[in-house]
Amino acid sequence: MSFTRLRTAALGLALSIAGAALADPPQYQIYDIGLVQAGDAGSQGFRVSNNGVVTGRSLRSGSSSAYSWTVAGGLQTMSNLASPSRPYSVGNGVNDSGVVVGTGATTAFGSSRLPIMWQGGVATQLGLPSGQTLGDANDVNSFNIAVGSVGSGVTQFGAIYQGGTGSIISTTTSNGSYLRTAFSINDSGLIVGQGIDPNNAAVNVGIVYDMNSNTAYSVGALSGRNGALAFDVSNAGHVVGSTMLNQGSGTPFIWTQLGGMVEIALPSGTSSGSARGVNSSGWAVGTASSAFAIPFLYDGSNTYRIADLVDPSSGWDLSTNTSSSAMSISDSGIIVGTGVFNGSVHAYALVPVPEPASMSAMALGVLALIRRRKRQS
Repeated sequence: MSFTRLRTAALGLALSIAGAALADPPQYQIYDIGLVQAGDAGSQGFRVSNNGVVTGRSLRSGSSSAYSWTVAGGLQTMSNLASPSRPYSVGNGVNDSGVVVGTGATTAFGSSRLPIMWQGGVATQLGLPSGQTLGDANDVNSFNIAVGSVGSGVTQFGAIYQGGTGSIISTTTSNGSYLRTAFSINDSGLIVGQGIDPNNAAVNVGIVYDMNSNTAYSVGALSGRNGALAFDVSNAGHVVGSTMLNQGSGTPFIWTQLGGMVEIALPSGTSSGSARGVNSSGWAVGTASSAFAIPFLYDGSNTYRIADLVDPSSGWDLSTNTSSSAMSISDSGIIVGTGVFNGSVHAYALVPVPEPASMSAMALGVLALIRRRKRQS
């Protein structure tokens, strides 16, 4: 083949690779995270760090265990808190160092809950603010600063756990709304969660709190709604959650400080939903509702049913049950949630294929071939 023909063919291949990467729906390899103990009833996936460490819980009669999981290392169990004894544990957040935070309780329903941090698989209770006896931890950033809540009912408040002690987030928005539960924190110290308007208890307030400037503000609501829940914040500042009218069903959204709140289109055949995780590229995941739970992916333009992005012969049901979810997405595109695998409820991890680095390497290889042949001609 002549160099000219080779160059034309190679450029065509490179362009087709790039075009496919841009135009085609993303595809994934699905991994079964499995069970901590062979006889466990099931497992759930709740969070993935930006470099791919997953956490959640594995459930059994009489107890549950938090875990961490990676593609390379597999499943690692986290010990339950021994003193005071909390036999029911759940991992809610994890950072790139593999530090997991979550909650320990005395029952499967969360009784007597305490905030826990796991380092090297060993559980340590996080310090509660003075006078508080209950708490939970929902997320942790790269600086091992964790967030969650303390108290319960009308006396529940968002909390920060840092340096071995806990503190209540008391800063309010301009109308007096305050954080009841903090769900996520990024590496810049932005914290998001569910707020309460003391003047209208029927309204949910999605709040962003900046721990560096000690300021708080609402993400607002879409037209026709009056409230929101904010579930996750990326390192780039994207916030996702659900917006609703009073306590009604929700619509997923993505919010930025510059662009405000934008509606995420629901997957076909669903009527409500919530976005639960977002990465620094603005890709979001969540779960929508019809007769079944429908996990979805939003890539900034399009919304996909996650069931359509995996091999249909994989043994996974992500569209005809009420247990499925998509809860978190990493900056590398790994998606974590729960589905039904061969009839049992299991946590999953979806890893992009071909991985973005592999696609780029393929295109670069084609261009390198062109350059080599040009030098030889």
